[in-house]
Amino acid sequence: MKTTIAYRDYEWPDGVRLQLGRRTLIMGILNITPDSFSDGGRYTAVESAVEQARRMVEAGADLIDIGGESTRPGSEPVSLEEELRRVVPVIEALRAELPELPLSIDTYKAETARQALTAGAHIINDIWGLKGDDQMARVAAESGCPVILSHNRLARDYEALVPDVIADLRESVRLARTAGVAESHIWLDPGIGFAKTYEDNVALMGALDQLTALGYPVLLGTSRKRFIQQTLGRPAGEVVMGTAATVVMGIMQGCQLMRVHDVAEMSQAARMADRIVYSDASQM
Repeated sequence: MKTTIAYRDYEWPDGVRLQLGRRTLIMGILNITPDSFSDGGRYTAVESAVEQARRMVEAGADLIDIGGESTRPGSEPVSLEEELRRVVPVIEALRAELPELPLSIDTYKAETARQALTAGAHIINDIWGLKGDDQMARVAAESGCPVILSHNRLARDYEALVPDVIADLRESVRLARTAGVAESHIWLDPGIGFAKTYEDNVALMGALDQLTALGYPVLLGTSRKRFIQQTLGRPAGEVVMGTAATVVMGIMQGCQLMRVHDVAEMSQAARMADRIVYSDASQM
């Protein structure tokens, strides 16, 4: 199967390194929230959050994504002050405890991103693709860090799903480049579950190769998502195998990073798929 692989090497001033294009990278999800759909309230204390990050690294996580505001449907917005109170101490603690671990801040607020980067984060993960806060592109450009541009819309008003998703992401890329974000620092995310129906998510999963063909690294975040639960008729905590199927589907279409809860299981699924997709096994 032909896939489009983007090669990127990153090294930050603190010595943290990350390589894309040699194998699939596993991003562990660390929700510092009381109301996330799958693990809300479990890691709100700094000590428990750090211990969970440590467990994920031991299970195979290459980087950790830290979020202080739930993005589940119907969740309440969180103030800037509260989001910072949740995430900054965790980032600072992780930098001290796991100094070689790349950290991503999951936020659409520019000031949260700025302070998280100052605290030690390395990557911005914006679920609104720079469209939720008009200062986010500037923060990303000035920091010189990679930024993940996720697809999202206020309403599901597509004329043609896949072309519209690609067009929306191209607009996010334009915003990033206009602000001065380096081409090599742009990653994409199809935004599975955001402003999309069950059928939309299924269709987009089958068209990921059109997104990876744009030439940017693509992050896929399907872990425990509702469309998997609906397909299998199981709750979020019982869809590990369904999530694994989507991970493999993504890898086979060129997605290079997987944002997951179940790190050990998804690391195994990715390693098997990588053996097929990445022809040089010595790089795995």
